Amino acid sequence: MANQQTKRWSQTTIKMTDFNNNPGSETTPTGVLLNKKVEKAAPFYHEIEHETEVFEHAYKNKLPVLIKGPTGTGKSRFIEFMAHNMGKRLITVSCHEETSSTDLIGRYIIKGAETVWIDGPLTTAMKNGDILYMDEIAEARPDVIVAIHPLTDHRRELFIDKLGETIKAHPDFMLVASFNPGYQKGFKELKPSTRQRFVALTFDYPLPKIEVEILINESNVDKDTAKKLVAIGQKVRNLTELGLAETVSTRLLVDAAKLIHSGLPKRLSVHVAVAEPLSDEPQTLQAIKDVCDLMI
Repeated sequence: MANQQTKRWSQTTIKMTDFNNNPGSETTPTGVLLNKKVEKAAPFYHEIEHETEVFEHAYKNKLPVLIKGPTGTGKSRFIEFMAHNMGKRLITVSCHEETSSTDLIGRYIIKGAETVWIDGPLTTAMKNGDILYMDEIAEARPDVIVAIHPLTDHRRELFIDKLGETIKAHPDFMLVASFNPGYQKGFKELKPSTRQRFVALTFDYPLPKIEVEILINESNVDKDTAKKLVAIGQKVRNLTELGLAETVSTRLLVDAAKLIHSGLPKRLSVHVAVAEPLSDEPQTLQAIKDVCDLMI
């Protein structure tokens, strides 16, 4: 039974990053590895428009933050950057369709001859004053949304029915969530009653000049190649007739730049890092590759 419980909980990916000089790692009783590392330098992030200032003021006013934007636009990197700058421990939960409120709050497990309660990432963050980042929150089950509602208003509290207790959030606790408004639109979206509980920031693909800088910093690729990759990204993003579910993200361009910098031929790098992840349809895939070949 204990093994089954451990397996179920570990399906939800939890990452803990400590930016307060606490090296090493620890494993929870459920087998989830919590990485605690020291970042010697802040994760690279290029501010687009006042988002760091908004985040800092939201934290001071104990307001939750919702990050909206398509895949690969720097949402998670921004949160890591802010946690580093603020010296906060960041707990990241990657939500999916099986993520439940129990995964976040905690559960009883069998340990030896006794039953013990184990706090989930949400409860842990609330007690310790950490930043809890719920990545792709719209993917989680409805009971997750219900569970966090009391945390997103003046109450800042959580009722744990299995313990019969209500816990108040630490003054330094902050809840951050992200989701992709364009992904599975009409199927998995946040209700207005939930969205209006957050201070919201919209992320999009950066301007070409900024995107070039990001590629250079992330991959050490030369400026001329970075400009060509960004031009490819701009071109494919405008090819709406291809009907792509997701278009070229900055993340894909960074991946291509890394491959090129390490010595892989440029066109091959773009094919495997940019074109192939976008589509499995042969004609669409070939059209993307043809466009890329003309530009690099």
